[in-house]
Amino acid sequence: MGKATIVDYEKIDGFRRGNGVLTRLLIGSENAEETIFTSGTTVFPAGCSAPMHAHNCCEQVTVLEGEAEVVVDGESRRVGRLDTSFIPANLPHRFINIGKGDLVILWIYGAREVTRTFTETGETVAHLSRTDQV
Repeated sequence: MGKATIVDYEKIDGFRRGNGVLTRLLIGSENAEETIFTSGTTVFPAGCSAPMHAHNCCEQVTVLEGEAEVVVDGESRRVGRLDTSFIPANLPHRFINIGKGDLVILWIYGAREVTRTFTETGETVAHLSRTDQV
């Protein structure tokens, strides 16, 4: 029988990714030994976004607060609170905060070990490593 993990969101040390973007890891291999996925939240201030990138695994993103433009597979679409996307592995995408306040997203990756490959440079970095910046 496995061990449960309960996370107190307010006690999570956030990972600062530049431009005021803050990411919090909810569940990952660091705190849930038996997990088969990685999840967390990211807060983007107004006007901020991540650069175009792809992951080594599939990703689900749900907008918790705010409005975004999601760009994926050459198409753009406006999304808002509780709208959810599924992005297959290796498909370049990005979320842009187009609202006046913060954009808060919940992301779930279908892997324990996640990488991000930046479209513009081709550089691949470990998720939430010091080089995983916006």
